[in-house]
Amino acid sequence: MSFLKEFKEFAMRGNVMDLAVGVIIGASFGKIVSSLVADVIMPPVGMLLGGVDFTSLKLTLAAPIEGMKSATLNYGNFIQTLVDFTIVAFAIFLMVKGINALKRRGEKPEEPAAPPPVPPDVALLTEIRDLLKARQA
Repeated sequence: MSFLKEFKEFAMRGNVMDLAVGVIIGASFGKIVSSLVADVIMPPVGMLLGGVDFTSLKLTLAAPIEGMKSATLNYGNFIQTLVDFTIVAFAIFLMVKGINALKRRGEKPEEPAAPPPVPPDVALLTEIRDLLKARQA
């Protein structure tokens, strides 16, 4: 089998295509959440904290050298990324929780298993026992 034919079979499997669609949608969803955090959530939070712009929060590690930027630790961007992650994680949690609820609703409750078949000799002994008990009574 040729290399290209093998690759075509691999790429056309349903799972690979589903994964590709999921990655593309996930990346788009990440961009939407990043915009939501940066443009909608963080400005009011910054205003409540005294007009702080989180993206501008940084700690200068070294003074700028002629013709170069200074070395900075951009912890404001990190805070914003943490908020992004928290919102994405919460949205995914809600989505998985909803999907699991739909799966449970579609499943039939398990019926109790039938008792295992009784071997003929045990059935005969049980019958004899029951007849003896009936005679004694």
